[in-house]
Amino acid sequence: MKIAVSMNLPRRKILSLSLGAAAWPLIPRPAGADSLAPGPIHIVVGFPPGGVADTCARLIGQPLQQRLGQSVIVDNRPGAGGNLGTESVVKARPDGNTLNLGGAKNAIDATLYKNLPFDFIRDIAMVAGIMQAPLVMVTNSASASKSVADVIDYAKANPGKMNMASAGNGTTMHMAGELFQMMAGVSMVHVPYRGSAEALADLMAGRVQLIFANVVDSIGLIRGGRLRALAVTSSKPWPALPGIPPLASAVSGYEVMSWYGLGAPKATPAATIAALNKAVNASLAEPAIADRIRELGAEPMVMSPRELDAFVAADTARWAKAVKFSGAKVD
Repeated sequence: MKIAVSMNLPRRKILSLSLGAAAWPLIPRPAGADSLAPGPIHIVVGFPPGGVADTCARLIGQPLQQRLGQSVIVDNRPGAGGNLGTESVVKARPDGNTLNLGGAKNAIDATLYKNLPFDFIRDIAMVAGIMQAPLVMVTNSASASKSVADVIDYAKANPGKMNMASAGNGTTMHMAGELFQMMAGVSMVHVPYRGSAEALADLMAGRVQLIFANVVDSIGLIRGGRLRALAVTSSKPWPALPGIPPLASAVSGYEVMSWYGLGAPKATPAATIAALNKAVNASLAEPAIADRIRELGAEPMVMSPRELDAFVAADTARWAKAVKFSGAKVD
């Protein structure tokens, strides 16, 4: 069965990115996989099918299954902003057969939620990165703001009059905007929506003035001229959006990355984590997989478990500042 992916991509690309677990063939179990427990590997996604997280899990699941010679099942468990799925992995047997599809949302939620039944850094051992991409500051194509400096000048001259939309309270889009306000010294009105599609539609209609959009959601609209990209939130220019400057060129030190990676219960043996990391990184090196990731506007995220642990810790600390500045809370 194929899962359609809705990401504002041309139809032929959407179909080419639709992946079905039932169709993934197995190859014989490779040498060196003895540290992996037998049986199917479940990648738990805390969101419904069809979104970016689900697509990411299916994208890596196919080559991982072929490489390991074990069934890989994408297990969607939506609820509580993705945290129900993460909690189920924290409580799972630490044998490497239950993995969490985590990302920047987990780094945000560590501060946003005051009563989570787990601590992501303490209870999840990072296994491997999959992909990362910046967000992109976008306005309506008819907006008078043609640069980050224009946005800052207007916001300072008209505090509280510029509307900044997002996919909802506590999302990466929301917190990227809060971090921008904190670092640029401006005040805007946050307008939360129930998803990025609604927020982007109202931006194009002129009902809101600014969005920190996910590249994956917005790249088709930018390339089609329906949105104007002012800056990417990576520290350097981003390959998928050539000619768009990094926001840090206007606000020194600003950097936000949306990312996805796999984690396991903390007590998972180091040898198991190492074997999974090797398989994921080898899969990301396959030209077909790397090309699919780049079609989404992202880049493969090849890291060792230790590097990824450090990355997640730093990202969690960065988001903590933005969450505290915004005053947002979810109980």
